[in-house]
Amino acid sequence: VAALREAREEAVVPRDAVRQRFWSVLDLGIWSYTTVIADVIEPFDPQIADAESVALEWVPVEEVAERPLHPGFASAWEHLGPLLSVRPAVVIDAANVVGSVPDGWWRDRAGAAGRLIDRVGQWQARGVDADALELPGAHWFPDVSIVLEGQAKAAGLLEGQAKGAALPADDSGAGIRVVLAPGEGDDEIVAETQRRVASGEQVVVVTSDRGLADRVSAAGARVVGAGWLLDQLGERA
Repeated sequence: VAALREAREEAVVPRDAVRQRFWSVLDLGIWSYTTVIADVIEPFDPQIADAESVALEWVPVEEVAERPLHPGFASAWEHLGPLLSVRPAVVIDAANVVGSVPDGWWRDRAGAAGRLIDRVGQWQARGVDADALELPGAHWFPDVSIVLEGQAKAAGLLEGQAKGAALPADDSGAGIRVVLAPGEGDDEIVAETQRRVASGEQVVVVTSDRGLADRVSAAGARVVGAGWLLDQLGERA
């Protein structure tokens, strides 16, 4: 959030124009430096807004190393550059995750699904530890799809969502997608996984359903159980 605020103050980067992809932290013990990599989701022209800059321009990624870079940034770019091709995604079997906690969810399936959507949105906005995703770097902001089926789909409809629509982004630039399964939830999860794998994303599917796990594994995804997500949300001792 601080980096996005600085970008707005120094280069007039519009609030909703970029979305964080990952952080990289250089920790020297007595001080640390965090680099935030973000994707442009709404094109804009940066503008000089203070005395710290003499010029601003867009530079093609493949040309960055050819520029006369600051030595510190040149060193960082050697490991940051290859990470630009990494695009993590998490696909959540909402019915399986909600059903793993006996908290009375069956009395209000839409309400339980809505609460899960809210908690996952907060989790993603904070950034996900790289180790949890088995990725390099420090923290990532993966694309997240939550698949709803049956009565739980009312949670998505209450949010004013259509199938595959994105929920509003918060100040971190993060958002999640609620996918309303027209039929079997498992089939929609497999389809969403296949779509993301085909687009080059590194997909993690959250489900404890063994049959579904086999299907999405065959599609190229890594599978983690519902407990993995509950641990990430801080909801399991």
